[in-house]
Amino acid sequence: MKIEISEIANLPSRFGTFKIQSFKEGIKEHLVIFKEPLGDVPLVRVHSECLTGDSIGSLKCDCRDQLEFALRTIEKNGGMVIYLRQEGRNIGLLNKVNAYALQDKGFNTIEANHQLGFLDDERTYEMVEFILDYFKITKIKLLTNNPKKIESLKHIEIVERIPVIIPSNKFNAGYLKTKKEQMGHLL
Repeated sequence: MKIEISEIANLPSRFGTFKIQSFKEGIKEHLVIFKEPLGDVPLVRVHSECLTGDSIGSLKCDCRDQLEFALRTIEKNGGMVIYLRQEGRNIGLLNKVNAYALQDKGFNTIEANHQLGFLDDERTYEMVEFILDYFKITKIKLLTNNPKKIESLKHIEIVERIPVIIPSNKFNAGYLKTKKEQMGHLL
């Protein structure tokens, strides 16, 4: 796997001042947002892109709230967010919108993916291990509710899982219920 790596730049934001670095994998450009000190066992949030939630503020998911929770936590304690370009559980924006349309017709998030010919979750996490290895990180405290993320990091010691519990709203309550009951999310 050929990876291009950017320089490190400063990123002042409404959550604090961070450093950023990009890792280009083929056509996907992932971003690491970090605040030093990282320490021996840094806090890490692995966050997959969600344009509708992260950028537009969609209430159908909890993605933006989880990202903002992670950035606030890392601002206070140091650590990193690894922002992976895996829109819509890695089915892409076009298919995500099609899945939303199916959800509007009563399918849950998993059923919608299946209707479109996809698995429950198409995301992969090899890039996370590459990035952590690049930063010489072997142990982390992982900010996640997703057991698949925990299981996928085979070469990283997860010292602690820190839950990211976000209150539901009337638009995402069913989505969160499906994540908990059918995908095993630790909510």
